[in-house]
Amino acid sequence: MTVEKHKRRSQADRRAETRAKLVAAARDLFTEVGFAETPTPEIVRRAGVTRGALYHHFADKSDLFRALVKEEAQAISVHIDRETRDVADPEQAMLIGSNAFFEAMLVPGRVRLLLEEAPAVLGHSDAVALTRANGSEELHDGLTRALPEHSTAHIDALTNLLSAAFDRAALEIAYGADRVIYTEAMLHLVGEVLDGS
Repeated sequence: MTVEKHKRRSQADRRAETRAKLVAAARDLFTEVGFAETPTPEIVRRAGVTRGALYHHFADKSDLFRALVKEEAQAISVHIDRETRDVADPEQAMLIGSNAFFEAMLVPGRVRLLLEEAPAVLGHSDAVALTRANGSEELHDGLTRALPEHSTAHIDALTNLLSAAFDRAALEIAYGADRVIYTEAMLHLVGEVLDGS
C-alpha cells in the first residue's frame, strides 16, 4: 500500500509539473506575441511535453489561456492579501491594498495578459468575471469593511467603478505613464470614496 500510495503521489506530482510547464510556456508566448499569434505546437515545444499532454490538461488553447488568467488574477489577490492581512484599520487597509495592486501589476506581462489579451480572447464579460472572481474580492471586502453603512448594491457599484479605474491606471503605467502620479491619483480617489461615504 505504501508503494502504491507513493506511485499515485508521484504521478500526481508529474501531472502538476507538466501542467505548470504548459502554463509557463504559454505565459511566455502569450506575453511575447499574443494569444492569436501563438500556435499550440510552439507551446508544446517550449514546455518540452507532448501535444497529448496539452490536451490531457486543457481542452484547447483557450482553456489553457483561461487557466493562466485565473492564476495571474489569483497571484494579485494573494499579494494584496499578504500586504493587508494584519492591517486592522479598514481605510488604511484599502490604501495599502491599492498600492499592493500596482506592485502586483508590475510583474512583466501581467498587464498585457489580464487587461489586453483576456478581453480579446475571452470576451469582455468573461474576462471581467474571471479576474474579478479571483482578485477583486479584496477590493469588495475592503469597501464593505470601510463603508459598513452602505448597501451591497452600492458596494458592488463602487467595486466595479474602482476596479475599472485601477485597471486603467495599470494600463497607463504599463505604457509609460508615471507610476507615482497614477498611484497617488488612485490613492486620492480611494481616499475620496472613503471620506465621502
